Amino acid sequence: MKYQQKDFTQELKTKIQEVESALKKHSEILLRENKSIFENRNLDFDAVFNIDGSEHFQPGYCSTISIGITDKINPPGELLNLHVITIWECQRSLLGLSVTKNIPGSKIIGELVDESLKEIKEELKEYIEVFLSEEY
Repeated sequence: MKYQQKDFTQELKTKIQEVESALKKHSEILLRENKSIFENRNLDFDAVFNIDGSEHFQPGYCSTISIGITDKINPPGELLNLHVITIWECQRSLLGLSVTKNIPGSKIIGELVDESLKEIKEELKEYIEVFLSEEY
């Protein structure tokens, strides 16, 4: 869901932080539950919560949760699959295009993931199940 700068409130920031916190915890759970399953297949599994930037409502801020799977053997470290979900991203835009400078007429917008926490968790679970059902 997209938000204009005028919609940037403490209530929205709290909502973003709650989603980020829940998904950070969930990434740790995913890692704990799945690491050994992937190791048995000579694969590295990593679930990471990442934040770029320091202030939610400043352009350049972006929070994501990602799952990465790499091969331990053929060739070692080769990325086999990566799944990234952007939770919140704040950027400056002009005519719908992202810009890095404060150009007259540009606006600061933010986008929060549309799915609920339950839907995101289910998406990540399904992604892992689909990957494990394939032959590598």
